[in-house]
Amino acid sequence: MGRKRKKSGWKASILAFLALAGIAGGGWLWWQARVWQPDPVLYPDQGVVIGAGQGPVGFRTVAALGAGFAYLAASDGTTGKDARFARNLAAAREAGLQAGAVHHFDPCAMADGQSANFVTMVPRGASMLPPAIQLDRTADDCIEPVSDAMIASELMTLINQIEMHAGKPVILMVHRQFEARHPVSARIERNLWVSGTWREPTYAGRPWLLWTANEALSLEASEEPIGWVVARP
Repeated sequence: MGRKRKKSGWKASILAFLALAGIAGGGWLWWQARVWQPDPVLYPDQGVVIGAGQGPVGFRTVAALGAGFAYLAASDGTTGKDARFARNLAAAREAGLQAGAVHHFDPCAMADGQSANFVTMVPRGASMLPPAIQLDRTADDCIEPVSDAMIASELMTLINQIEMHAGKPVILMVHRQFEARHPVSARIERNLWVSGTWREPTYAGRPWLLWTANEALSLEASEEPIGWVVARP
């Protein structure tokens, strides 16, 4: 009986050690994911993307940490507006960062209202980076059914309208779930922006221009995580 208890004790100790090692390893990976930034030697052109509703951001600190540009949430669908966009744009420029605007595409809404919303928020100007259209919501989120053909048509209309205002081709910020549901990367010839922490994403099927390499980077520049972006060398 004593030997059996002794063996059982060793097994329990080993299992406990392995469990602790797994917890420690998971904690280390979680921490690395929060602080990891791509090698600037491999990706010399790096920046940030500031999402809608993001709190105050210290753009001078962002610049000091190696960013050269900032993309800022501006408009969402037909009515959504980021209240901090104008302040963020001014602050980013004062910090010496190039700045661009992001429109969040609503597949349930018509293009005319979305482009009008963008135009009221984003100024024209040669100093602005090419605008980006964020594509992550799908037709599955719509209350009323929307066909794939309708989404493709409205998206193309929106692209043309935003480009007319900006005077520059848009960048399509295509998220994995949108590409899986509404493949656009192979159908629309625009530069792509993909997302995926640590590993370079391949879901778009062709080369990207921008990559959000850390989707939730912890920086002293903000109380909330920030997306850290690299440009293709």
